[in-house]
Amino acid sequence: MRPSTAYHSLKTELRSVRAELEWMRTERVDKAEHQALADRYADSQDRFRTVFENSPLGQKIITPDLVIRQANRAVLDMLGCAELEDVVGHKIQEFAHPDHQEDWRFLQERLWAHKLPHFTLETCLVRIDGSSFWCQVTSMRFPDNGEELGFTQLEDISDRKALELSVKSIYDAQETIMHLVSHDLKTPIAHIQLLTDLLQRQIDAARLATDDAPDTVRYLALIRQACADAYKLLQDVLLLGSLDARDVKKRPTDLSALLVSRLATHQLAAQEKGLALVLDLPAQALRANLHADTFGRVVDNLVSNALKFTPAGGRVTVGLQECPGCVLLTVRDTGIGIPEALQADLFEKFSTSARSGVGGEASTGLGLFITRQIVQLHRGKLWVESREGEGSCFFVKLH
Repeated sequence: MRPSTAYHSLKTELRSVRAELEWMRTERVDKAEHQALADRYADSQDRFRTVFENSPLGQKIITPDLVIRQANRAVLDMLGCAELEDVVGHKIQEFAHPDHQEDWRFLQERLWAHKLPHFTLETCLVRIDGSSFWCQVTSMRFPDNGEELGFTQLEDISDRKALELSVKSIYDAQETIMHLVSHDLKTPIAHIQLLTDLLQRQIDAARLATDDAPDTVRYLALIRQACADAYKLLQDVLLLGSLDARDVKKRPTDLSALLVSRLATHQLAAQEKGLALVLDLPAQALRANLHADTFGRVVDNLVSNALKFTPAGGRVTVGLQECPGCVLLTVRDTGIGIPEALQADLFEKFSTSARSGVGGEASTGLGLFITRQIVQLHRGKLWVESREGEGSCFFVKLH
């Protein structure tokens, strides 16, 4: 063999050996990568299995036809089962309350027919001893070896549902009471008021002097006052029961015009008590976003409160001014003021700060509480500044 031929032959063989070495090296790398992937997959499976088995929540894997393929210990405990065989291989509907069979058909439809990625519902399941419990079901689809399974989590919400039922029962009872008060109690109060008015007219018509029937006149006055107090309390309770942010439809309102309208009736009460009721308005009308009828109750409560605690000869001033980013309503009086010790819970329901007025006027203990509720529904702020013997000023800030 010539040297050149031998050289080329050797060179070809060398290239072949190098290619084989490269292939072997690549093959080893591929095997190493494959092994690494397999190891990571095994670790992932172990982590999933650990989380799945030890979760305090019930966890199970279901097929599209709602057969339980896998379940953890928490599911067995929920259903009162001892072995996996009591659950795995069974359809979920076998554990569904008869009244809630449709819940699972609905879940199946949403996940596999409508292809939602996940779905949540509340349903009732039955344990093997026949007792039932409420649970929240969260299920999501995931691919597994060419099929789509459902990973489902169960959370026992029996305590929450019991609380909801208890709250609903209380609400229903309150609603019944409110209905009774609004429909059945108002009528006898109105009748008593009517009868006292008729008796008073008879006395006036007969021109009986007070000296001739002092007890009759006094008793009539007491009955009429008792009716007025009861009716005021009734109105406060009914308003309190109806306050709901969803029902307060706010719109831009001319506050100046609202104050003029609301204070018209209070002017008569002020004159009877020998008080000056003054309205201090800016030159330009001020508008605020509010529910006029509901917010009008704030004005009524604050003004009547000021009149109640201001002795004859005093002054009540209702002011309105524009501040940066807000409108400020003030009701200032020259009355007896509020002791500092009573100011802390002044706006609480049935507050211990409730007092009779300077003329002996009764208080329901709800007026300022309702006022604060209405102001808060309007996302406003209510506060008071007062010194005993020097009067009070209530502030309402509306944004």
